[in-house]
Amino acid sequence: MAYFDDDHHSPQPHKRSWLVPTLIGIIIGMAAVLIALPTIWGSDVLPETSTDTAEQAGNASNAGIDANDYISVNVSSQITDVVESVSPAVVGVINIQRKGDFWQQGNQREAGSGSGVIYKKTDGKAYVITNHHVIKGADAVEVILSDDTRVEAGILGSDLFSDLAVLRMDAKKVKETIKMGASENIKVGEPAIAIGNPLGKFLGSVTQGVISGTQRTIPQDFDQDGRADWQAEVIQTDAAINPGNSGGALINIDGQLIGINSMKINEEAVEGIGFAIPIDTARPIVDQLEKNGQVKRPYMGVEIYSLDEVPKTEWNRTLNLPNDVKGGVYVWSVESLSPADRAGIKRLDVITALDGKKVMNMIDLRKILYQNKEIGDSLTVTYYRDGEKKETTIELAKQR
Repeated sequence: MAYFDDDHHSPQPHKRSWLVPTLIGIIIGMAAVLIALPTIWGSDVLPETSTDTAEQAGNASNAGIDANDYISVNVSSQITDVVESVSPAVVGVINIQRKGDFWQQGNQREAGSGSGVIYKKTDGKAYVITNHHVIKGADAVEVILSDDTRVEAGILGSDLFSDLAVLRMDAKKVKETIKMGASENIKVGEPAIAIGNPLGKFLGSVTQGVISGTQRTIPQDFDQDGRADWQAEVIQTDAAINPGNSGGALINIDGQLIGINSMKINEEAVEGIGFAIPIDTARPIVDQLEKNGQVKRPYMGVEIYSLDEVPKTEWNRTLNLPNDVKGGVYVWSVESLSPADRAGIKRLDVITALDGKKVMNMIDLRKILYQNKEIGDSLTVTYYRDGEKKETTIELAKQR
């Protein structure tokens, strides 16, 4: 007698009858595929697989990466487009100097290299901005175009104080000139792109960063006597500026020239601090160098520094300034028989205005003096001496 309960059922052998036919069908299908595969492979039914793609897929498989993750991308952006359009206007500049005396004229050497920017093309000539220190002491100058063509260039003019120079060359092989921008309204944090010829070997090198600071002043000691002879007004950027980049282009995101790369602080503890001459400062100087070969500046005859370089405690203790004076420049020395000396300016006087325009620092003074005044003009100077406000008139002369 057999016993059953609700959870147990006897086997039903007749339901296994599907297994054998299924296995036979699978075997027949595989055989058919194997027979037909050579014909299919020789036709266009299957897509071609390149050796590189197959190899990438194999490598990806070995690395545990899905082969579908490999895609081809056409990388294009505003920056790449801007660089492509601007690069032909940025050139290399080679400083060639003769070695030896008159009898060895044929013995020349490359004494240095830098960069330049083609800013003008007219009457079969092209004009290049570069740095004064790039072409200093040159007996000849060569310009290297973006296609590696070398063109001999002449020096139209050069200026020590602004560190700017202008070259002129044949324009037959010049394709592009750069678009001039403005540096007055640049903002800290906006993108900046530097293009140049670092180390004299990598023409067209591009580095990207941001504007790190505007209206920076950097002391310049030209005679290496340990005392600053000039205060350069510069743009600070963290875009890499290396030796050879000097004279190259600092451009904005629209591909407009906003500065001429000039220098980098070369210290082990410093990284990402480069400087460029603002194009608004450079433009009038470039115009003078192009036309006159030199910069004619009105001359006061004083060595001055911004008041903010002096500790606040000395404003009252040494300079005796009243509390309502918030800025200015102090006179460190007065050259004998200079316009300032003849007008009665003395050491430690604090200049707060020129022609009624407020002077808060060195930049303010230079802008008024060099942009608004000419040699031979009169200049009204408001200053403080021992806490007393005074005024005098200086007759500006030509810089010696």
